[in-house]
Amino acid sequence: MRIGVVTFPGSLDDRDAARAVRAVDAEAVSLWHGDRDLKGVDAVILPGGFSYGDYLRCGAIARFAPVMDALVPAAQGGLPVLGICNGFQVLCEAHLLPGALVRNDDRRFTCVDQLLRVENASTAWTSDFVAGVEITIPLKNGEGGFVADEATLDALEGDGRVVVRYAGRNPNGSYRGIAGISNERGNIVGLMPHPEHAVETGYGPSTDGLRFFTSVLSKVVSA
Repeated sequence: MRIGVVTFPGSLDDRDAARAVRAVDAEAVSLWHGDRDLKGVDAVILPGGFSYGDYLRCGAIARFAPVMDALVPAAQGGLPVLGICNGFQVLCEAHLLPGALVRNDDRRFTCVDQLLRVENASTAWTSDFVAGVEITIPLKNGEGGFVADEATLDALEGDGRVVVRYAGRNPNGSYRGIAGISNERGNIVGLMPHPEHAVETGYGPSTDGLRFFTSVLSKVVSA
């Protein structure tokens, strides 16, 4: 299986995402923000960082990168896409996911090992989990507060599209404790915490993040 990892100017977790892909014995394919095709990959990861310096808004410029011209229709057609942190922001800016990510309510950069509860274990990126399980993976952001209007929040809850939720403390003021969501089809997932930093024993608080990557491997192989 070939999983593309997009690098924007300012990306800083692209190598970690590629390492996580290799940890599940998949091939990590480098995609540059200026690429106009996806090189035939089976899935795509938009990694964390500060794409284009986070000028204007986080992810606002990355949304117009040439690679997104290929990614948006592919994602709408069913290609599995995972947006992590800044990648989540890019997905919202590209209108592949609803809502927006705003500055943390305490106006501070948060960097913690975060307890999460997996709410939806049926997406392309969470199918190797069991709904309700609690996991611990790193969280690091300054603009990680998920916001949306009440109608959108109700729809996300009602359709089961809240993928992961903060367990215990809500570290950035996200509405309803939402840490990650999916599209209706479940192939597109965005989350603020960083599963790629929790895939190997001794490096990170756990190996809980590994199952995000084994999930998509299983999903694509069985498709």
